[in-house]
Amino acid sequence: MSTPEEEEANIAKVLTFLREWDRGDSRIRGRMLTAFLSRNPERRLCDVELQLAQVSSLFLARITTWTRLTYMFGTFLGLQLKAIGIFLSASNHDQYLMEFLEDGGVLTLLDILSHSQSKEEEKVEALRLLLTISDAGRKYKEVICESHGVKAIAEFLAQSNTDEPREAAWALLESLSRGNPRYQNQVYKALIALMTCSSPKAQQRVLHSLHTVQSKMKTAHHSIVEPLLGLLSSLHLEVQDEAIHLILDLRCYEVRPLLLDGLVALLRPTKENVQHQNMQESEIIQMTGSLPVFVQQAAAAKSIRLLAEDSQEVSRELLSLGVIQRLLYAMGNREHTDAQIQASLALKHFVRSFPNIEEHVQRGIGSTLFAAFMNQADTLYMNMDETQAEILLTNKVNITEVWYGDNSEG
Repeated sequence: MSTPEEEEANIAKVLTFLREWDRGDSRIRGRMLTAFLSRNPERRLCDVELQLAQVSSLFLARITTWTRLTYMFGTFLGLQLKAIGIFLSASNHDQYLMEFLEDGGVLTLLDILSHSQSKEEEKVEALRLLLTISDAGRKYKEVICESHGVKAIAEFLAQSNTDEPREAAWALLESLSRGNPRYQNQVYKALIALMTCSSPKAQQRVLHSLHTVQSKMKTAHHSIVEPLLGLLSSLHLEVQDEAIHLILDLRCYEVRPLLLDGLVALLRPTKENVQHQNMQESEIIQMTGSLPVFVQQAAAAKSIRLLAEDSQEVSRELLSLGVIQRLLYAMGNREHTDAQIQASLALKHFVRSFPNIEEHVQRGIGSTLFAAFMNQADTLYMNMDETQAEILLTNKVNITEVWYGDNSEG
């Protein structure tokens, strides 16, 4: 411990330092900050916690004010942010955090994110400071959110094209999603809006975050359904897996009818702009199809199977939407093997779960094709010829409920 005499000497030294700071221009202050930051981390923290003693807050206030007044010019912004980081990461940082917030520090950091003249590394440093603030506790998260921080971070993510800034922004958004019940819904809606981003890595990240946030929500917003179904067309398996995972989460929420209806619709892609009425269905598929559409068709069939296997109630809801006819259609898509496999496996579940469906499926597609399906559903595609595929594509099987008598059309 320092003696009273040593503490008094330290304070006198710091007061001299502050007087020099106040008299100096930006170049002098820049040199002083460079000298301060050039010391090793342990020495810098020692300066903040011991040497600066009671006047350390005065130094932080000066740096914060200088940053707020000059960040738009950017000359010393990197130094300023690093110096602020020393205070905010000190062991007794609560005092500095509150002082920094009271001086408008959070608003300044958020402004830096949207300022076109700020360098990428400066924006990353601002994000890291915001993360330090957010990780300090709920009241600090709320200050960031009250300052429209969620919107600023989401806009930054939507515009950023490089990995390091995006990772820093994601870490901050995920921090704000935890232990922040007052603004949880705000973060949730921002994540939904980010589902339309183009980066597969960002798509995977937002889906994973939504899975975590959704589990804490009592309701699901209907706007989540359309972009979620859209992500099933991703050619990146990790994105697809996360999307299917979130779909399974949503089965317990009020958006389930909308979700199931959308999944069933994806089994039969729309034939837009097709004028030739006499074309066979297989020719229409070749003309209008694309890999993402077929990938989406396969993922929808897989999602339907997983949802149905988990709940008979969901299975019945899917039947009411005409899922059997559309699964048969997807099984006939010889342009995409996985769509055929996933649709076959899903149909197999329905046939086994509801035996009275079997007769109507067999009648609709013929006994030969049905026998091959029942023998080996997941390899049916390997031996399917064009005629059999056309039978599946043009099937008229109409099963919209599970019945206990014969009250359905075949």
